[in-house]
Amino acid sequence: MARLPRFILPGQPQHVIQRGNNRQAIFVTTRDYEFYLEKLLEASIEHECQIHAYVLMTNHVHLLVSPSSVEGLGKMMQMLGRYYVQYFNFTYRRTGTLWEGRYKASLISSEQYLFTCMRYIELNPLRAKMVEEPSEYDWSSYHHNALGKSDPLVQPHLDYYRLGITLQDQRNAYRALFQSPLELKIIQEISEVTNKCWTLGDSQFKEDVARKLGLRVEPSPKGGDRKSKKYLETVKTNPV
Repeated sequence: MARLPRFILPGQPQHVIQRGNNRQAIFVTTRDYEFYLEKLLEASIEHECQIHAYVLMTNHVHLLVSPSSVEGLGKMMQMLGRYYVQYFNFTYRRTGTLWEGRYKASLISSEQYLFTCMRYIELNPLRAKMVEEPSEYDWSSYHHNALGKSDPLVQPHLDYYRLGITLQDQRNAYRALFQSPLELKIIQEISEVTNKCWTLGDSQFKEDVARKLGLRVEPSPKGGDRKSKKYLETVKTNPV
């Protein structure tokens, strides 16, 4: 199977998902979560990647990351994976792979989707019906972004600072974003784009990214309804 595409622009946020092999648990005890976050912090510093949001679920993780270089994200995930898999296999006396293939990542338009993607990530435990409020889940960046709890892993995006003049203003504005649920259409769009490693943004953003990278950053349009008037007119004008 061909590898999924990788679209990297230094400084542009990436929504990253990594799942356990066969959806198996990758976190069992509190120490597992703590060790993962410790190594994620080390790897993010080593490879100059800013983490804006995260959630650690039982069998997968979501990260919102802005790498400072083209190689940064891949090297961060490689370093993190090497440390964590060794730890997990040693702790639970197992061998073999832990991850379901390579991590998946989508380049996102910060202007349009930054806060939507942050909400998507930090609301994951609610969609999984594990908690009723994002503050009730221990292993996410919500405690830092919304409540001001110290978390050395989280580096706010510049747009976060624009939410208000003071830190308290910013936190209040951020919490207010969670007063309305994400639309199902948005949830499905983010999930589909990330799982297929495409780009999340409007047509102008995608055109800009495609021009900068010299690559197609979204799937080719599928064939239309072959009985439609528009399709028949196209065939007449442009016969195969």
